[in-house]
Amino acid sequence: MGNKVFVGNLPFSDNDASLREVFATCGEITEATVIINKFNGRSKGFGFVTFSTEEAAKKAVSEIDGKDVQGRPIKVSEAKPMDPDSRPPRRSFGGGGGFGNSGGGFGGRSRF
Repeated sequence: MGNKVFVGNLPFSDNDASLREVFATCGEITEATVIINKFNGRSKGFGFVTFSTEEAAKKAVSEIDGKDVQGRPIKVSEAKPMDPDSRPPRRSFGGGGGFGNSGGGFGGRSRF
């Protein structure tokens, strides 16, 4: 295992400090991060906690997985590295900007 755990099904009101508070009894925490939606600033409902030792991470998985946090049973498991092949490709709008027609603006035709 590693020192980092994935935490899912978090309440959307949670932040880094409240996540750290939930896991404080398991051991020394080096980082606690709730993943935030960059468009609306709200939690995406999951995050990661990094502990100073692997034993603390194992303790978090065994003791907190399924625990009720603000009415939601949170999911705690070993964090796995993201596989770049598992992400869907990003959409490209072609040409590096604008909305098509390569003329810039909103349609590519000049009025003058």
